Amino acid sequence: MKTYKSIYQDICLLDNLILAWERARKRKTKRRYVKRFQRDLRNNLLKLQSELVSRTYFPNKPKTFTLRDPKTRKISKSAFRDRVVHNSLCNVIVPILEKSFIYDSYANQIGKGTLKAIARFDKFKRKVSENNTRGCWVLKADIKHYFEEVNHEILINIIKRKISDKKVIWLIKQILANTPRANRGGGEVKKACLSAI
Repeated sequence: MKTYKSIYQDICLLDNLILAWERARKRKTKRRYVKRFQRDLRNNLLKLQSELVSRTYFPNKPKTFTLRDPKTRKISKSAFRDRVVHNSLCNVIVPILEKSFIYDSYANQIGKGTLKAIARFDKFKRKVSENNTRGCWVLKADIKHYFEEVNHEILINIIKRKISDKKVIWLIKQILANTPRANRGGGEVKKACLSAI
């Protein structure tokens, strides 16, 4: 199995940070925090680049709030600058990790999503029910607090099977260790990493 040893510099490239900024601001261009970052875009990106290259980057503490739609959930929202870093990391590691994803993983997958998941489910349902001529069972399950409770050491060890670049591992650890255990930020990074399991 191929392992990637020297990819950290790709995360730090200004072109990658620009792409990461574009992805982080998608559907949020009118938000105040996006406009604030954009006002001094070049300097903000260069500062992030410098912090990443020198490995002095440290994420800000996420803002935590409660969302009640449709069920009550505690959400941690990373600062916009940190979401740019998350995207710069994901731009590089997701193409490496997604090769090992199961085919029927649809959440947070480019070119997939809810509608494709429903279409795939419908295909399986028709097959099992013999074109809806017989009954079948469906199990709907949710692992409670999965993202908050996943063991980070096990997760890191799984990632190390594919990515052996110590600087990349350092950055992932910085993001995962950002806040107290119950309210971890870095959701998009964690989802990308967990999909590889």
